[in-house]
Amino acid sequence: MFELPLGDHAQLRPLEPWHAQEFLDHMDRARPYVDPWIPWATFSTDLASATATLQRYADEQAKDARRICGIWLDGTLVGGVMFTNFDATTGVCEIGCWLEAGAAGRGLATRACRVLIDWAFGQRGMSRVEWWVAAGNHRSIEAARRLGMTRDGVLRQRHPYRGVRHDKEIWSVLAEEWSGVSPVGRVPAPDVKAQLDRLMSVFLGAFTNTGGSRPNVAVVREVFIPQGTIVSNVGDDPVIYDLDGFIEPRQKILTDGTLTEFSEWEVAERTEILGSIAHRFSEYRKSGFLNGDWFEGSGSKTTQFVRTSAGWRMSSMAWVDV
Repeated sequence: MFELPLGDHAQLRPLEPWHAQEFLDHMDRARPYVDPWIPWATFSTDLASATATLQRYADEQAKDARRICGIWLDGTLVGGVMFTNFDATTGVCEIGCWLEAGAAGRGLATRACRVLIDWAFGQRGMSRVEWWVAAGNHRSIEAARRLGMTRDGVLRQRHPYRGVRHDKEIWSVLAEEWSGVSPVGRVPAPDVKAQLDRLMSVFLGAFTNTGGSRPNVAVVREVFIPQGTIVSNVGDDPVIYDLDGFIEPRQKILTDGTLTEFSEWEVAERTEILGSIAHRFSEYRKSGFLNGDWFEGSGSKTTQFVRTSAGWRMSSMAWVDV
């Protein structure tokens, strides 16, 4: 009865005890992908335990505390978002999310999290939204970055799970920082917006080499049209690259030890869609080790998109560091 569209034929709805069988079926599909990052997935192994998991959240919601929502894609439960902690007195809450493997890569969890964060700040007047994540959970860390969160610190060996103590990273966003992200319901052409979000996510993810992962800069060719141009306006004069000229030097420094533990992520964006063309203005942050020295930076990008017979693609991009 109560649902919000997320685009891409997906909806966000309350996840309640009467969904227990559907939730269990979903957990059976999701368990290999989300465990060990979400321990309660391990505990929802039959109808009784799945019902108990959802009932705990229902009981907590009745106290204005924790609450949980599901993400349905084409009518099938594929993931969800939740407030794992919610304290209206202090104005601090913690958010989390999960997806089964078949629904990953569409931006669904990010959009659902934005709905909850919008509600926490806009409707409930919260001051701070937190994101607690095991240090090895790179998918979740990237989600925190896409939401514009800042890493506050690491609690070493904070969480024991299956005989291993895991470091916990704490990320957060403050009410005054939550700007520039269009809430669901006011985004034009949600299916198109989801495609543009995915292109930007793939582009930024192409340079990530954190945690021993290998960058895949060549994927830039897949998100751009062949004639695409990329412009750096960082120095005195713009430097204009074709795709090969942009890709090759970056692939080298990201794999030869020059630039390590590097990642870049959007903290705000504004997207305008006009028929078969679109424009996106982004603010971003980045961090890593350059020649062994830690650095952090930020800047702005402007990106143009065109719709082709193969789907939406980037046509040009320009950036400046600030």
